[in-house]
Amino acid sequence: MTKTAFIAIVGCPNVGKSSLLNKMLGVKVAIVSSKPQTTRTKIMGVLTEDDVQLVFTDTPGYHKPHNKLGEKMYQAVGDSIGGVDACLFVTESMGDIKKGEAELIEKFKKLGAPVILAINKIDMLKDKSELLSRIAQFASLYDFAAVVPVCATSGEGVKDLVDEMKNLSYESPHFFPDDTLTDQPERVLAAEIIREKILRLMDKEIPHGIAVSIEKMRERDDADILDIDATIYCERESHKGMVIGKKGSMLKKISTFARQDLEGFFGIKVNLQTWVKVKEDWRNREGLIHNFGLD
Repeated sequence: MTKTAFIAIVGCPNVGKSSLLNKMLGVKVAIVSSKPQTTRTKIMGVLTEDDVQLVFTDTPGYHKPHNKLGEKMYQAVGDSIGGVDACLFVTESMGDIKKGEAELIEKFKKLGAPVILAINKIDMLKDKSELLSRIAQFASLYDFAAVVPVCATSGEGVKDLVDEMKNLSYESPHFFPDDTLTDQPERVLAAEIIREKILRLMDKEIPHGIAVSIEKMRERDDADILDIDATIYCERESHKGMVIGKKGSMLKKISTFARQDLEGFFGIKVNLQTWVKVKEDWRNREGLIHNFGLD
């Protein structure tokens, strides 16, 4: 008999939820950067090993919303927690319990579903004994089904974490073909890969007011080439100039690194064309949020 479990990956911004999802799947389906709130939508990943299928929802970082897009992200976390068999609660190995983490724990108490605590970034601990006090911090607030220290970058502890989640699966047909990795459309994945390069290359110069729309994505009939036309949207004219860069230097870097990742992901030569446009205050405009597929 096959088994299944639907699991929401939740936690505060920048604790490594997307990195952990990518490491478990063995392939990148969620973008990663050093900036908080990188993930904007619910990204589903599927891991099938032997008779067990784990269906993950990688949610945006749990934070107080400051605009309509933030409200959508906040709602996405609540929706995800309410419709799963279990939660994977990701936190960092150092620091105090954050306000958002305490709020999530209160939601877990109301939900009643099992929760596994993954303490990430253990490679950053100089004194491993600090891990015990970190575990005790959280254990005093909630009765977790399991607590697993992990490192999403090296993979340490990830197999143990997957095994703990398998223990929460139940007898059920698999909901996805066994070779499925994600439910995200190819256009969404392409847009996210481009946005990741902007976040990484531009560091602190550009805030999160960046969206990417794939206008065209088509494989040529006469050649093994995938043509992708993408538009990068900024909230201000000054941001547009920074994304383009002097004589187009920054846009060229973004496009080059994105094309390399796109070719690796899709396994085909990619012809990527990018443009930059301005949509003022789009994060507070419902219609544009919908058009960018962020609702």
